[in-house]
Amino acid sequence: MLEEFSFGFPILSYLIFLPLAGAAVLWLIEDEDLLKTTTLGITLVELALACLVLVRFVPDSAAMQFAEHARWMPALGIGYHLAVDGISVLFVGLTAFLTVLVVIYSWDTVRNQVRLYFMALLALETTTMGIFASIDLILFFVFWELMLIPSYFLIKLWGGGAERHYAALKYVLYTLLGSVFMLVGIALLDINYHQWAVTHHLDHVYSFDLLELLSVPIPLSQQILIFWLMFMGFAFKAPVFPFHTWLPDALVEGPIGMAVMLAGMKLGTYGFLRFTFPLLPDASKSEGVVSIVMVLALAAILYGAVVALVQSDFKRLLAFSSISHLGFVVVGLFALNFQGLQGSLLTMINLGFSTAGLFFMAGFLSTRQQSSQLSSFGGFAKQVPLLASFLLLIGMASIGLPGTNGFVGEFLILLGAFKAKWWYGAVAVTGVIFGAAYFLWYYERAMLGPLSKNISATIKDLHMREITIALSLSVMILWIGLYPSPFLRMMNGSIQALVDRLDRAKVASVDTVIHVPAK
Repeated sequence: MLEEFSFGFPILSYLIFLPLAGAAVLWLIEDEDLLKTTTLGITLVELALACLVLVRFVPDSAAMQFAEHARWMPALGIGYHLAVDGISVLFVGLTAFLTVLVVIYSWDTVRNQVRLYFMALLALETTTMGIFASIDLILFFVFWELMLIPSYFLIKLWGGGAERHYAALKYVLYTLLGSVFMLVGIALLDINYHQWAVTHHLDHVYSFDLLELLSVPIPLSQQILIFWLMFMGFAFKAPVFPFHTWLPDALVEGPIGMAVMLAGMKLGTYGFLRFTFPLLPDASKSEGVVSIVMVLALAAILYGAVVALVQSDFKRLLAFSSISHLGFVVVGLFALNFQGLQGSLLTMINLGFSTAGLFFMAGFLSTRQQSSQLSSFGGFAKQVPLLASFLLLIGMASIGLPGTNGFVGEFLILLGAFKAKWWYGAVAVTGVIFGAAYFLWYYERAMLGPLSKNISATIKDLHMREITIALSLSVMILWIGLYPSPFLRMMNGSIQALVDRLDRAKVASVDTVIHVPAK
């Protein structure tokens, strides 16, 4: 039984449209310093609103909270329906948090078309917030597609690589291709609802609302078809191996700010938890589906880790490590048990601190040496000990050292994988070994040993803005690593409800939505 709580004022709408309104304000500002200060102020207000959502969120609950409803296109069954639960609420906070850090990083690293850059960044925040807060599938799809516009221009105009134009176009084309399949799947869900509603003489015969679609049974054969259509959309975006080839290009050629958002926001795998599993539980549990996806996920773990091991460019290493980490996430998801789903969701959040943090570190290194190639470093820790220390801490989180956030998520994923089938866990655990190998080997060659002749004696360590970024990420890494309970409690209710729905999928019970007035 699904409950839905409102809040008293439309805080999710504020979260979505405040950055967009802020982008419009930036168009009127000419002074560059005022422009940067205004952008930082807007993102800090956004972060404060996100923190309010997190503080007022009721933990250990499966309810849809902070719900907002408005009529949009009722004849087509399309509505403006926003809400967050334990699956999505942490992503709201993570999006606001990372955007603030990207603004701080971009303060003195973006020097051309500064106003347009910050406008694009705020537009990206709006669309990302919309993705995580949308409950209506068409509304979700609109934000999903609109995200491509600021993403394209951020990579194309402010990327540092020679192939940034190609990388931007490739990213958009890949995502659009997946979206075509997903849109067909969404349409089939609506057609199934329509047939059921006509049979049961309902007043409204079309709906794209998640909570209404959950109440309608779907035949297994149709579920499997829709599953693969939705899978293509989410797999291209995630990206799931072998649909990953756009990711290294986008992360390496694009600006650090865009790399942080792409690597830190796991939108594709979020889509599996938000829509695919609850709407298509029979297909999600189908042995053939699980076997195929698990093979792809395990291949991604090994492929990404092995390729990362031979990289000499730090950003490219991080791009392939991100593919490997995403394989872990997918393994946990398709273990289809509480520990696996819980570990995957927590790991998605964790990667927003560790992988995104490593891209910030890559940016710090590139700013000092104008390169992230290994040949530009060697004994670098002697010149920048603070940067090297933060790089080591965030890297340890990335490889899952106990005491860091990465360990908690990876442990739960492996536990879920072993519970599902022992060989899933046995293959996946090799990725942990490779992960330690590629990071520590790069770190040893770049930071330790004799000082390279390519390093100037005048290079300075982290300045205050960079310390703010590194320290903020480190606090979150250690907080989740040492005391994950508050984060786990937020997601536990929704994860348990999802597990229950998967467990009773063959029984096909009907969920009821109860609207509870604000207290």
